[in-house]
Amino acid sequence: MIKAIAILLLIMAVQVVPVQAQQKENTGPQGAVETAINPINVDVNDYISRIKLPPGFSISVYSDQVPVARSMTLSDAGTLFVGTSFTSFGAPPVGKVYALRDDNHDNRADKVITVAEKLNYPNGVAMHGKDLYVAEISRILRFRNIDANLGHPPAPEVINDSYPSDFHHGWKFIRFGPDGRLYVPVGAPCNTCVPDSDHGIITSIKADGSDRQVFARGVRNSVGFDWDPDSGEMWFTDNGRDAWGNDIPPEELNHAPRAGLHFGFPYRYGKTLVDHDYKTDMKPVAFTPPALELPAHNAALGMRFYRGSMFPAKYKNRIFIAAHGSWNRGVPDGYCIYVVTLKDDKVAGYEKFASGWLTPEHKFWGRPVDVQELADGSLLVSDDQAGAIYRISYEK
Repeated sequence: MIKAIAILLLIMAVQVVPVQAQQKENTGPQGAVETAINPINVDVNDYISRIKLPPGFSISVYSDQVPVARSMTLSDAGTLFVGTSFTSFGAPPVGKVYALRDDNHDNRADKVITVAEKLNYPNGVAMHGKDLYVAEISRILRFRNIDANLGHPPAPEVINDSYPSDFHHGWKFIRFGPDGRLYVPVGAPCNTCVPDSDHGIITSIKADGSDRQVFARGVRNSVGFDWDPDSGEMWFTDNGRDAWGNDIPPEELNHAPRAGLHFGFPYRYGKTLVDHDYKTDMKPVAFTPPALELPAHNAALGMRFYRGSMFPAKYKNRIFIAAHGSWNRGVPDGYCIYVVTLKDDKVAGYEKFASGWLTPEHKFWGRPVDVQELADGSLLVSDDQAGAIYRISYEK
């Protein structure tokens, strides 16, 4: 029974949970914490008006036909590709990758095409030239010239099958960096443990799948990263451990100006918090603290620097972060989009940009996963709870 409960808790960290309200007891080193998981199923077209945004911004439904919408990538031809993960504990993975087209240019997808199915948790998607890359748990796939073959997608090429097969934190966010390499994280195969050299890292490979290198260590589970448009340096989100009380440890936004840095897991969280359950000979100076601490259990996932011109000028080069929302907290928190302001490569502040997926009754009807800028400068948000993609725009 104890083992079954432990497995259930680790799955709940990122899953789209069943409709019934659930209460789970979480016993951690800070004492017992009652956790609340209260999803509700709604018609997003009825609930979209509940989203709160700064003045001048509006949100609309880009598509409500994308079950378990996770990571997103945009092709040069304007096709939005969306990866998926899983629906609920014990259920098989969705296994699909979708292509969305807005051919009549009304700011709502009029086509949702399945370009791949029966894959092993294809959470991550990335474009490189005309080719679509998809990350399964242990493999990276490539679909050649995908836009020209949406009606009859090609069979994928396996370009790398050397990644660990662990399910826990095994689903992957991927993205190509300014150096032309594909960056692939490998999460810790646990809630908290001392990972081996193949886990708790961010790696990179060449576009053909070769030359795997470790870029960063001490990363518990990153599900979002991007590169500063000015400096070309990586920034990434990282999720803190569970079962440690309602308000610790913080979620992190990290800055990695170069390869070879260690970001603390499992020894340290945030800027000063030490997990004394794990001993190390590494000195504090050997760890790179986060650039920003975000609220505990908010599950900061996808993030992007805003490069467009639709939003007011003050948003240029700010970071938008999708907070998936808590599962391991007595009072649910998160379920929002944050915006982070930088100054001289330092975080100058952050605030909620979009909120309302969590109701005043502490029930959630949506869980933001990723953000993706469109060519016109509007911002898309994926939601794996509602199976939807939203479009945020601005008018003067």
